[in-house]
Amino acid sequence: MAVTSPAPADEPTGDAPVPNRPRSYAKGVARRQEILDRAIEVFADKGAEGTSLRAIAEKIGVSHAALLHYFGSREELLVEVLREGERRRSDPRDKGEVVGMMVRAAERNVTIPGFVALYTMLLAGSLEADKEYSREFFSARFARIRAQLEELIRIGQDDGSIRRGIDPASMAALVIAASDGLQVQWLLEPTVDIAKSLALLERILEP
Repeated sequence: MAVTSPAPADEPTGDAPVPNRPRSYAKGVARRQEILDRAIEVFADKGAEGTSLRAIAEKIGVSHAALLHYFGSREELLVEVLREGERRRSDPRDKGEVVGMMVRAAERNVTIPGFVALYTMLLAGSLEADKEYSREFFSARFARIRAQLEELIRIGQDDGSIRRGIDPASMAALVIAASDGLQVQWLLEPTVDIAKSLALLERILEP
């Protein structure tokens, strides 16, 4: 996946020399992070559906040129906003429970509907032929979560806390599918209780 590297300065400066590249690079990294921070604040409530890159730049208070300087496209910016938002909301407890990690994620997500909408929009768009950046992000994300869940299921089967006879790979995929599908239903009908529905999966796993 070709990730745009942070630029050595806030914005392009033509052929001007760079007297102190390490300091300029650090400044560029910080500026890119500032843009991500502001974008996360903007998208947390309303998402980014139908918003152009120029409109996004205006909303977060930077020039269109500056935004393109740090992110090669609207797709790349939105994926990186999603990636950073998920990193911030990670919970150390998520490494120890199969369904619990998805339930806690659901409980966190209901407080940030814009991010759920952004996630759903980007996931659907990643199936399009020209959305390679999004597709690689989601493919890697799903592979990582499936691997985590599979390992937890195997551990549970070994210690007797999870029923044997369940294929770990299939169950991992099912848990993810249930979580994502329930999120879509919740966006359409906020009375859908994602966490309560996901908790039913624990009965399938009981020994």
